[in-house]
Amino acid sequence: MQAAIATLFPDLFSPFMECGVVGRAVEKGLVDLSILDIRNRAIDDRGSVDDYQFGGGAGMLLRPEPLFETLERIPWRDDARVIFMTPQGKKLDHDLACELAESCGMIIFCGRYGGIDQRFRDTVVTDEISVGDAVVSGGEIPAMYLLEAVFRWLPGVLGRMESAHSDSFATGLLDYPRYTRPAEYRGLKVPEVIISGNHAEIEEWRFRKALELTERNRPDLIDSEIEENLKERFIRSLRLADRQKERKNG
Repeated sequence: MQAAIATLFPDLFSPFMECGVVGRAVEKGLVDLSILDIRNRAIDDRGSVDDYQFGGGAGMLLRPEPLFETLERIPWRDDARVIFMTPQGKKLDHDLACELAESCGMIIFCGRYGGIDQRFRDTVVTDEISVGDAVVSGGEIPAMYLLEAVFRWLPGVLGRMESAHSDSFATGLLDYPRYTRPAEYRGLKVPEVIISGNHAEIEEWRFRKALELTERNRPDLIDSEIEENLKERFIRSLRLADRQKERKNG
């Protein structure tokens, strides 16, 4: 995949591109990720990229010239999704992350100040995306969030792709409780069913716990009429993860 980030703060992305999921994707050559400094296309020698709003209003806006000219520097832009990170956008979810992972490329614009000129949004932006119902000072951190959510679905990025298929939202529910060794620590014991070796009982237990957690923390994800469909999707995701793990282990 080809990806680019257009920002006024390119230095924020340097450590991010060297660590974790994104770092592995770049290092393995699975993603061609470039960082574009919008200020390089400033309208004057002082580096001006913003201006007052017509009609008044709080906050400066990024002018259209630096935005359009930054985009036009990208030779593969015609086949890419042009994304603007904004609290006004569609909320990022599992399905959207997977959809973007299948695209030819992404160009992500990070706004600042009071936003960006609407003409850029109307003319070239294909996706306006929000990462949650809160406002931050710029689109850089939301862009990092988006990149990691998308890149982990690219084949070869995760060391264990089966992990992604059993994560929260991938199954239709929040994740179930997970345990590791030792089986008892400071009098706290792992549930017996988890170490029983009975895979059918383990799947049922995991589904019930995931359903309980989802009903408590994210009831908006639950429809009582489709609980059985959720269970089928949940168990199908777990079994897919198990099969991928078995194939990997030979």
